[in-house]
Amino acid sequence: MAGVARILTRKQSLGLGVASFLLPILIWCAVSYLQFVWHPQVMITDAGDVSYFQVDSRTERATFAAEVANMQQAGLAVPQGEPINPVYLPAPHEVATAFVTSFTTPPLQKDAPWLHESLLHSVKLVFWSFFLASLIGVPLGVLCGSSVIVSRLTEPFVEFFRYLPAPAFGALAVAILGIYDAPKVAIIVIGTLFQQILIIANTTRKVDLGLLEAAATLGANRWQRLKNVIIPAILPDVYRDQRILLGWAWTYLIVAELVGASSGITWFITQQARYQNFDQVYAAILMIGLIGLITDVLLAKLGKRLFRWNAGHSK
Repeated sequence: MAGVARILTRKQSLGLGVASFLLPILIWCAVSYLQFVWHPQVMITDAGDVSYFQVDSRTERATFAAEVANMQQAGLAVPQGEPINPVYLPAPHEVATAFVTSFTTPPLQKDAPWLHESLLHSVKLVFWSFFLASLIGVPLGVLCGSSVIVSRLTEPFVEFFRYLPAPAFGALAVAILGIYDAPKVAIIVIGTLFQQILIIANTTRKVDLGLLEAAATLGANRWQRLKNVIIPAILPDVYRDQRILLGWAWTYLIVAELVGASSGITWFITQQARYQNFDQVYAAILMIGLIGLITDVLLAKLGKRLFRWNAGHSK
């Protein structure tokens, strides 16, 4: 328990945070740059006398080795090549370059949105979807956690519905709401709302009963206990719950944007993958993670200011 409860210095916390990113990057670099780690393919630099080899094409190492042996046996020109990873695993420097150039490279299709336009569209989609889910989920979750009657009336259906995969409603959402952004919003709302209700209901149930008993002793009615005791007590934890649930909204975004996708970051990723520009695919995926991380860090800092009395917002 001493290890779990240990308080790290600011320097230690920052160092471990950097290491958590540095370790997977080092593994990625090893797989990309150290030829003995993986590199199952060969990039042809000289086709020799092999008729179907072409310069800058890829082939499996076993096929390349077999053709080298065949050419040597026949006394013909031997092909040359360099070990390389499959096209779907670009090196870190290629992704880093694409991270910048993807913003300056024109779209592959005429009149298609630029990457920054696609990103902005997706951010708006997540924001409004999560906002709509919260308008229903937060109040209903608080009511479920503070009232047994509301809980028994609501939570059995919510428990059932949360197991239904949100993407399964894609075709139905398109049939009802059309082919634009409305069905995407609906899928994200379905994916987050029911989880939100249950999580916030459980958070509400953790309010110290002593506080409620003290309020009742002082003559507070049910509404006063809810307004003056329960809501102030759960605000820091509900805020933290919302930070976590916002990540789920980003997860459902990718699925939602596959419904009639003609814009958004998922559309950009799909287009780049179609032309095997996997460096830009990885760059776009990393952009989503970066946006989510920056948003979470900013919300965490805001939470520290809003709820200074709450030790749970120290992280």
